[in-house]
Amino acid sequence: MGILTYEMLAGYPPFYDQNPMKLYENIMTGRVKYPSYFDSNAKDLLVKLLTSDLTKRYGNLKAGSADIFLHPWFSEVNWERLERREIDAPYVPPIRPGGGDASQFERYDEETEEYGDFSSKDIYGHLFPDF
Repeated sequence: MGILTYEMLAGYPPFYDQNPMKLYENIMTGRVKYPSYFDSNAKDLLVKLLTSDLTKRYGNLKAGSADIFLHPWFSEVNWERLERREIDAPYVPPIRPGGGDASQFERYDEETEEYGDFSSKDIYGHLFPDF
């Protein structure tokens, strides 16, 4: 939940680094840089959700998810009305009829790239005939 919330607020993931090894290091150490424009309550919640110490991480403590629901950042949320679906969404994207509409998602160059190395023989392919 912390990673998703951070990404929705910042527009990029919390442990991001272009160098994959630095990315892994950031994840392992729990090193996060918080933008200055983050609300202080949002930052406080994220610090408690993104801590690498499981004994201190929100959602994993004695009160469970109640720690999250009762956090000041969510003070204006009426959880009962939300659960009953009595609160209108602030934005409803236009969706084309027929299902499978992905028009609201960005396209990236890597979508057209083929993945895997198909130039060499798979010596283990016989072990996974249906894969």
